[in-house]
Amino acid sequence: MAKTPDLTKTFQDILSNFPIDTSSVQEALKSQAALSEKLARVALTAAERSTEISAQWAKDTIARMGELASSKEEPSDYAKAVTDFASASTEVAAEHMAAYAEVAKKVQMDTVDLMLTAGKDIASDAQKVAEKATRETQAAVKKATAAATVK
Repeated sequence: MAKTPDLTKTFQDILSNFPIDTSSVQEALKSQAALSEKLARVALTAAERSTEISAQWAKDTIARMGELASSKEEPSDYAKAVTDFASASTEVAAEHMAAYAEVAKKVQMDTVDLMLTAGKDIASDAQKVAEKATRETQAAVKKATAAATVK
């Protein structure tokens, strides 16, 4: 019966000649963490501003509801109060929706800016890592070739 050769030692030798540099992975994780932090900051700022807009909208609505709750002498005054309230609510809604749109626009611009910057950084880092890996691989191949030639 034929015995299967044990290639463990051979693979260990090959792998020891091709060292793995984990610094590029660590740098990628650091870059990702920094990008995540910046994106979280953008999202939290937008959430804070949206909350402020909502609170102001609620305050404006509650203040205008005081007019509806007050007693009127003439029945037509109630109709006028409701009409005025509806008109003012429509106007305030338009203002607040425009404020929300500004928040969304700022989030979009900040996010695009962060992504473009991150993309440039990633491309630059990838190029550096590829160049370093190429140099190390070529050196390891030369070393392995020289070792194989000597044997």
